[in-house]
Amino acid sequence: MLVLMVCVAFATQTFFVTDFTMRKETMVRTSSLFLPNILMIDLLSFSSGFVESLLKLTRFGNLVIIGFAQYFTAAFLIGRYTIYDFRLLLLSISTVLIAAAGYIVNDYYDVKIDYINKPDRVVIGKSITRRFAILFHVVFSAIGILIGFYLSLTIAAINILSVFLLWLYSNNLKRQPFVGNLVVALLTGTSIYVVDMLYRTNSSLVLIYALFAIFMTLVREIIKDIEDLKGDNTFGCKTIPIIWGIRKAKVFIYIILAMFSVSVIVLNKRYDILPYQSYLLFLFAPLGWFVFRIYQADTRKDFSWLSTFCKVLMLVGILSIAFA
Repeated sequence: MLVLMVCVAFATQTFFVTDFTMRKETMVRTSSLFLPNILMIDLLSFSSGFVESLLKLTRFGNLVIIGFAQYFTAAFLIGRYTIYDFRLLLLSISTVLIAAAGYIVNDYYDVKIDYINKPDRVVIGKSITRRFAILFHVVFSAIGILIGFYLSLTIAAINILSVFLLWLYSNNLKRQPFVGNLVVALLTGTSIYVVDMLYRTNSSLVLIYALFAIFMTLVREIIKDIEDLKGDNTFGCKTIPIIWGIRKAKVFIYIILAMFSVSVIVLNKRYDILPYQSYLLFLFAPLGWFVFRIYQADTRKDFSWLSTFCKVLMLVGILSIAFA
């Protein structure tokens, strides 16, 4: 209503005041009313857009899953008291910050490839400059490392190694066959097992879930390489699907899943951790369906679905911790 009244006043004075000086003064006064509002709207729009782009760049959903997995691991496999432990909160913050920094530096190096594979997901160079991206990478990594030093020298060493490997992966390793995939998988498993390192319980269950994270991440990384085959091949990447072809890459995925299944059975038999019905319900049944869909997959859309389903499987794995 206030804006409408100002507009009416401005129109009335413009058309009916004959003196040019008076019209000029009126326009200046009215502009002074609107200008702060316009600037405020632009500022809020820029801020919200920048935050949205930063969340997209750092894969906010994945970061939530990482923190969620660490808290579930601590609460159900170590002890409910850990939920209220300030050290667990700090550990989760440091892990999430380092993971966010890894996503940023990965996109920093992959801008050209992403314009081919996923042009709608490109953020760096559009809404966030390359300079700001590197700044966030350095700040997030530094905070994560400093928190690690506060918790323990062991966790600090793990955080430093993680930052280095994430940078090396983005700069070089991801363009090499299998090595880059393995590095990401090991770092994912470490994000689970580091919870046990914080509390030093040597839990066999934590080890099993860390192995689950490693194997499923490894499978997902290879599926993503199949999905991104066009862009990776254009820029000379030497991923497994490019070197071996899609069919042999699928066979390699089957082997990885078989190795994981055998590892779980052997560990469970040795430590008598869970009844096999639990594994059948939460693990082997979804894995069987997953293998069937991999066998059927043929298009980029199919492999994109499989990549998303890998996340679902990992989320189911996290939720199954509550029944361990």
